[in-house]
Amino acid sequence: MADALIGLALLLVAASATAAVAQRDPARQALVLSFMGVLLAALFTVLQAPDVGLSQLAVGSALTPLLIMLSVRKVRRRGRAKKEAK
Repeated sequence: MADALIGLALLLVAASATAAVAQRDPARQALVLSFMGVLLAALFTVLQAPDVGLSQLAVGSALTPLLIMLSVRKVRRRGRAKKEAK
């Protein structure tokens, strides 16, 4: 049973990583990356590494996507400001 759960978690992580790469919009990539972080945290927990899972949950599913979204927002604002200045 545990092997099947590990296999399922690995399959879901691989599918979400593929989905993140397939997205064209950086904002959507950040959302899929957040979902992948949650899946990785679950995988680490299944593999009996709850400390790594908690770290992944904090960094991989919250902080990294947040930083990406803030960066995308800033770049889009600068692009709009340049268009308005012309």
